[in-house]
Amino acid sequence: MKCPLCKKDLEKAIFYGVEVDYCPTCLGLWFEEDELRLAKDKKDENLRWLDIDLWKRKNKFKIYLGERLCPICRLPLYEVYYGDSRIIVDFCSLCKGVWLDRGEFKRIIEYLRTKADFEILNNYANNLFQGAAEILIGSETLREEILDFLTVLKLLNYKFAVRYPAITNIISNLPK
Repeated sequence: MKCPLCKKDLEKAIFYGVEVDYCPTCLGLWFEEDELRLAKDKKDENLRWLDIDLWKRKNKFKIYLGERLCPICRLPLYEVYYGDSRIIVDFCSLCKGVWLDRGEFKRIIEYLRTKADFEILNNYANNLFQGAAEILIGSETLREEILDFLTVLKLLNYKFAVRYPAITNIISNLPK
């Protein structure tokens, strides 16, 4: 496989528990379908519940046909914004692979941490209901969906304790 950017041969490496292909010259990363999510979950388990579907809002996202070629399919990659961030990733619509330029994985993790903080504090009820529903109809395994839901509950507990320490103190002092 060739690097979409500098056309050098890609090499294999273990990246947060996931075997990915990378370019030793430009340090770009190639994730096959679902590998980006798995690496993200391994990098920060508190983000496992927050997944970005690059095609979720097809009517609202901006997509551009790029000049880079998919290392597997050899067809042009599409440039797509990662969620509502300013991070543009290269995506293959055929094999569902994702190319990240050097540093983009780190930027994605930072973006997701910020988004998670906002979602937990401001949309916690919606996220709890969505997490519960995904246990039954989610795209991941039942075990993964339950772990996602439990992560949301844990984070909500932490964020609530930080935001409302007086209420947390009252609750913790209630007779058991």
